Amino acid sequence: MKLIFAAGASLGALVAAGHPAAAQTRAPDDEPILVTGERMVDADREVAQRPGGADLVTAEDYRDRAAVSLRDALAFSPGVYAQPRFGQEVRLSIRGSGLSRGFHMRGLTLLQDGIPINLADDNGDFQELDPAVLHHIEVYRGASGLRFGGSTLGGAINGVTPTGRSSPGVTARLDGGSFDTVRALASAGYADSRGDAWFALSADRSDGEREHAQRHSLRFHGNVGLRLTPLVETRFYASAQTIDQALPGALPLAVVRTRPKTGIFAGDQARDIESLRLQNRTTFTIGGTVVDVGAFLNAKALHHPIFQVVDQQSTDYGAYSRLAWELGPLALVTGGTARFGTVDSRRSVNLNGKRGALTFQADQEARTIDVYAEARYRIGAVSLIAGGIYTDGMRAQHQLVPTGVRARAEFGQFSPRLGLLWDPRGNLQFYANYSRSHELPGFIELAQVASFVPVEAQRAHTAEVGGRGRIGIATFDLSLYRARLRGEMLQFTVGPDIPASTFNADRTLHQGIEAALTLHLASWARLRQAYQLNDFRFRDDRQFGENRLPVIPRHLYRAELRLGGDGFHVAPTLEWVPEGPWADYANTLKLGGDALLGLTAEAALRDGLTLFLDARNLGNRKAVGDISAVVKADAAAAIFYPVERRAAFAGVRARF
Repeated sequence: MKLIFAAGASLGALVAAGHPAAAQTRAPDDEPILVTGERMVDADREVAQRPGGADLVTAEDYRDRAAVSLRDALAFSPGVYAQPRFGQEVRLSIRGSGLSRGFHMRGLTLLQDGIPINLADDNGDFQELDPAVLHHIEVYRGASGLRFGGSTLGGAINGVTPTGRSSPGVTARLDGGSFDTVRALASAGYADSRGDAWFALSADRSDGEREHAQRHSLRFHGNVGLRLTPLVETRFYASAQTIDQALPGALPLAVVRTRPKTGIFAGDQARDIESLRLQNRTTFTIGGTVVDVGAFLNAKALHHPIFQVVDQQSTDYGAYSRLAWELGPLALVTGGTARFGTVDSRRSVNLNGKRGALTFQADQEARTIDVYAEARYRIGAVSLIAGGIYTDGMRAQHQLVPTGVRARAEFGQFSPRLGLLWDPRGNLQFYANYSRSHELPGFIELAQVASFVPVEAQRAHTAEVGGRGRIGIATFDLSLYRARLRGEMLQFTVGPDIPASTFNADRTLHQGIEAALTLHLASWARLRQAYQLNDFRFRDDRQFGENRLPVIPRHLYRAELRLGGDGFHVAPTLEWVPEGPWADYANTLKLGGDALLGLTAEAALRDGLTLFLDARNLGNRKAVGDISAVVKADAAAAIFYPVERRAAFAGVRARF
């Protein structure tokens, strides 16, 4: 709470200094509409320049949903596997990134307003990215993640908040429904010729769809932009949040299928987060050159009763730069991000959620520096792209309790990438690329329970072809990829009271299809669809042979049929998993498929006032939604998470 008020006071002082005469609430009609320093058209242009999978998700795409988590926002983003586990906790993966990680996040570069949310060791909590406050989300899959210095197999996801220019005036939203859920959001934006400001405050609480799944949060987001000269603009950002989430735990398979409401009370497990993020971005425009420079500071406190009570105080800071230059058919982009972080990590005996005797204490230090460059040369309708990224990383731990032990690991990885982009006409593109990716282990992988273990960096070579655009009534986005991995970081659950262990697999294969197809059937009818083929497996492994990797199903299909216009529409939805995933690396237990039906609706009562409805799992299906992978599965083991129970949420949005 103190962090939120501190962030609000800091930005409020900036507004007062930068806008002493706040007479108007909207920018003149001829003012350019800027989104965190870039025009919205620039975000579309960045997507169109990627010789690989990329798309832009606007807040309008999920405005009729109770956007609790990233799953609600990215349900129809091709290739994004976002499966809810409970509350705001989701499994977030692209192309099998972080496939076996059942907590926190790994394998993706996650950003807000271009600043990494990941800690300096690349682990992170995606709950800090609230889709309800975002203006749009940029998804760069695979090698396209180079746009933000992403080096991993999965790519990068950047959530962009509004500014005073993109969202002037006052907006409010109130919704609630099943499980005593109540959510509220209020925002205000202001702009004049010298600058702009935008602030949002949101809060939510819910008993959760399962026992022992209560949650509540309070969040503040804001930014202030100042035009120092016609060619220089600077923007300050602040985000502060308090997020408390009780953890209902995993269940045996029979309990999921009969009593999915069941929660685990032992140890009063929870994940409570307090965080503060401050950042600056300054843009210089000089002829055909645009330079972005900035710095950021992230402070976070994590209180996490699980097998023991985990307490972590982390501070991450860094700087970044990006230069974009164009001259005729040649364009060059180069940049870098340097992140440094320290963690005071402690564990104590879990006495029903309270701290007992101290069992572990360590000072952890991390460094991750990414330097990247990309050149593009255009010959008629064809663009040739070449680039690469180098990552320097260090992870060090000084263990103090129970014994004094020092450990350190250093990494250096370079990944080149080549691409080809063909624009036969304005609204149609085809592409191909070949890239290498790398992912460094973090403290969760290296400092398993206590001392460091020799986990190596994960590498992959990926080939991708695809296209995007519009043909007649159809808008499509299609990518086919094949990635050959060495040293994939996989995890498996050892036991109910032991953290998951990580190992480097020898050789694995990730290949699949990422597809989105929207059919504009009539002015009042639109069919939106997304499909994933996820073929992930070992390759001639000494222990697992050619077994398929667990957790993520082979096929996933989502559809939404929107009937009506802007004044009123209803949209039945379908999520279909024809066959379930394996639960283990040994491939001894495979789950069956299932289908979930939902419905959304929206009605505009008048200009600026809208009602919406979001109903989920109308058939009240009892099925597995996610799994904590094990070496050899037992249906009686508590490794399964149920899908969301039947629920309905309704709300109202207003703009003044």
